[in-house]
Amino acid sequence: MFALSAKKSRLRPVGLPDTETGRVLPRPLRRIVRFLVSLAAGRVHIPRHSGSVATVLFLGSTGLYGMSLGGHSQDFAQASTTAIGFAIEDVKVSGNRETSEIDILERLGLDGTTSLVALDVKEARQKLSDLPWVEDVSVRKIYPGTIEIALKEREAFAIWQHGTDLSLIEKNGSVIAPLRDNKFSKLPLFVGRDAETAAAGFADEFDNWPEIKSRVKAYIRVAGRRWDLRLDNGIVVKLPEMNVPRAMDVLATLEAEQGLLERDVAAVDLRLEDRTTVRLTEGALERRNAAVEQRAKDLKKAAKRT
Repeated sequence: MFALSAKKSRLRPVGLPDTETGRVLPRPLRRIVRFLVSLAAGRVHIPRHSGSVATVLFLGSTGLYGMSLGGHSQDFAQASTTAIGFAIEDVKVSGNRETSEIDILERLGLDGTTSLVALDVKEARQKLSDLPWVEDVSVRKIYPGTIEIALKEREAFAIWQHGTDLSLIEKNGSVIAPLRDNKFSKLPLFVGRDAETAAAGFADEFDNWPEIKSRVKAYIRVAGRRWDLRLDNGIVVKLPEMNVPRAMDVLATLEAEQGLLERDVAAVDLRLEDRTTVRLTEGALERRNAAVEQRAKDLKKAAKRT
């Protein structure tokens, strides 16, 4: 008698442990395998045109990635947003006295086709901050096509001459820009190395002598230690390194009592505390020498007569 035996086949869900081998698929792979099995069995419904959509998405993403690698993504964003009506058409600038609107437009690269959406406000502020007169700036977008720019400009305090160059400086000595406009000609002139950094503090010392200060055309720094004053009539006043107020009091007294600054004087030396030295102009010196010689001759004649 024959005994027939047959092994029953066992069906296991995909991904479940195999008791004979002890191997288990990782959880992410289980889902993938189940999906592929369902797809092969026809249990997954794929909408029409899914392939076309996927192809378009793939090509589009590939194109965007390529533009990003090539540095053209900003150009694409600008062109696309400009085309749908976000081009910058109006630029409102306030607070600019010395900064021209043309400089602002050129610095930002606005040419009528720039997109408001693609404009980087932080980058725009940085570009405008690099302009010579700009101390602070704010940039604001107003959709669909307006940009507002508010400037705070630096204040010119004086003119600084270094060598043959003339520059406008702030009160703290910072250089603003080269001097190219005669409208600043009434500002005080500071001449010499380091003159720009000491300018404000030194000029403030003359507030107690307003009449003399109004006649100063240039403050000249000498050897980085002391100052000379050049007045409007060409007289040079040599000031000491220390105790400038004392020297100015002496000068003010000589002017009030003797009208010193109205005479034919080339220079007044106030560097020494115990004396004041006055140097005459060449013409005045010649006249004085001629007068001395004439007086000597007159004295000789008078001596012969006696």
